[in-house]
Amino acid sequence: MPASASVRSPAVGAVEVPARYYARAAEVLVRQGVDVARVLRAARVSAERIGHPDATMRLDQVEALVAEAFAQTGRADYSLDVGRALKLSSHSLLGYGMLSSPTADYALRLAARFFKLIMPTFRMRYRAGGGQAEILFQPTVSMSALCLQFHLEVVAAATYWELRELLEKRVPPYELSFSIAEPVHAARYAELAGARVHFGREAAPGVRMRFDTDFSTDTLALSDPTSLRMAEARCNTLVRKAVAGGRVSDWVQMMLRESGEGMPTLVELAHTLNLSPRTLDRYLAREGAGFRQLQREARHRRALVLLEAGELGITEIAYELGYSDAANFTRAFRREAGVAPSAWRRSPRRPAVTAASEPTRS
Repeated sequence: MPASASVRSPAVGAVEVPARYYARAAEVLVRQGVDVARVLRAARVSAERIGHPDATMRLDQVEALVAEAFAQTGRADYSLDVGRALKLSSHSLLGYGMLSSPTADYALRLAARFFKLIMPTFRMRYRAGGGQAEILFQPTVSMSALCLQFHLEVVAAATYWELRELLEKRVPPYELSFSIAEPVHAARYAELAGARVHFGREAAPGVRMRFDTDFSTDTLALSDPTSLRMAEARCNTLVRKAVAGGRVSDWVQMMLRESGEGMPTLVELAHTLNLSPRTLDRYLAREGAGFRQLQREARHRRALVLLEAGELGITEIAYELGYSDAANFTRAFRREAGVAPSAWRRSPRRPAVTAASEPTRS
């Protein structure tokens, strides 16, 4: 995705993010001799508020803070300094749980499971096995190109330095791929020892890290089963409260719509909330929705996007969406749209669609 593009928001309403990470960003500005008071005024947030451990900021305040910070520093590599300043302890209970994990693999799975507590505006995916591991970060809300680049670079740098902290040794070599174009400070990525960096490589907005190890044998020095159970229990409670703040169906829709390679199942989503699949489906029913209905709508919306893009054939789209063959896909599409996918693609009067468009209830 070009650096000038932005990501459309899948959610409605103001997004609140933990202020503690931007407090660290402000500390970096102080060390660089920047007038932090001016930056905070631009973001309409006080030093007292941003320093409170439970404080949050709206995304528009984050946008203003990032823009003013770059304007005051005059440095495009400011984001790398912020990433290095973040520690596992920056993540509060989740960081404590990661340090208490038995292996680095478990710690990364824990981070992915509860990443909503770290940065609600991004999603973390972690996959490992067979001697390989992959970490993927993607935005889930709309933000400016500058704000997107800032966060992607912060996340990439912070993950590297936090892995060093976890492993107490040199991070193994890895591929680091960005969606953003190569920045003027690309040479600074040499500080992330072992990284083979690629810019403009990811088709969707995000940053991906691929390792030739699955971290399953990397035991952690501070592993503590009792502390880990306590941290996980508390994180589960916090995530459930965060979701309870809005409609559960809105959250499920967002998770389905923003999934890239294969939609999450009801079991996976329920696990994230520490609920049984039956309980999650019951919550959805109370809101007049059902998981199968939401999943069907999300899949149809993705079908429309792929058809409009025109890059894949009907059979390829069928496999991309998880259908066993083109015939099953065609039947399902006809039930939703009233016409076959090939006919919809040829129609000159079809409405324009985007990946983030709201699904139409059937």
